[in-house]
Amino acid sequence: MSTIRKKTGYIKSFDNTQIYYEVRGEGPPIVMVYGIGCLINHWRNQIRYFSPHFQTIVFDYRAHHKSEIPEDQEHIGFTSIAKDIHYLLNELQITKCCFLGHSFGVQVLLKTYEMYPELFSSLVFINGFASDPISSMFGNGAVNKVFEVIKKLNQALPETSSYLWRQLVQNSLSIKLSGILGGFNLNLTQLKDVEIYARGIASLDLKTYLSLFEKMMEYDGRNVYSLIDVPTLIISGQQDSVTPQSYQKEMHERIVGSELVSIPYGSHCTQLDMPDYVNLCIDKFLKAL
Repeated sequence: MSTIRKKTGYIKSFDNTQIYYEVRGEGPPIVMVYGIGCLINHWRNQIRYFSPHFQTIVFDYRAHHKSEIPEDQEHIGFTSIAKDIHYLLNELQITKCCFLGHSFGVQVLLKTYEMYPELFSSLVFINGFASDPISSMFGNGAVNKVFEVIKKLNQALPETSSYLWRQLVQNSLSIKLSGILGGFNLNLTQLKDVEIYARGIASLDLKTYLSLFEKMMEYDGRNVYSLIDVPTLIISGQQDSVTPQSYQKEMHERIVGSELVSIPYGSHCTQLDMPDYVNLCIDKFLKAL
């Protein structure tokens, strides 16, 4: 079996912010766009599956992990990330490709489609949403209240709040609670994946993370649904309490010609819970194009 070579690098985006990326394999390009605060690791099963026959491309958002925090805080948001994707594809000399987006990554792709529709050959939305998911998260508005508390604390005591945030998200009870509440299916997803996610969240600059989180709540990309004219696959988890299936059903109803697949036992991270099933669904979709 031949080894799939990995190429890594950085591109300078429109504001000189360095954006980290990884490329594997050869063939039709697939760009994978993760959720807010997530890591490239969340795509590892898809990278392994598709790289033998496709060129798989993953990257870190600005202010995430190996990518830089922009000097201008105004450059934290969807427009800036869409420009990063445009710059990245120009660097890789890719004019059109398939995009996979998970969770917040779906909002990113909606904004990118609005700005650069010519880049898209097809779309796969996984456990996604177009507008504020927080108000209905876990069936109540508790997350909104927690966010406001953390935001005010960070404004008043930035160092203290950053320390407390790191301790909270890496706490073993918090890690297990994120699974119980529907973020992960702990019967299917390895606990180490949840721990890696927690460490990733803890490593982010809290101020920029809160800024991006707030923009996620404010953004509404539902107007883009009617503009989408490329083949679109929508994947939904039956046990996703973070973004319930109503979000994906609305996408399916409003994106003409889209396909909807519901994953049994799938949490908010179906690509980690049921990677073989999700990969087969995506593969079937791509082969039918």
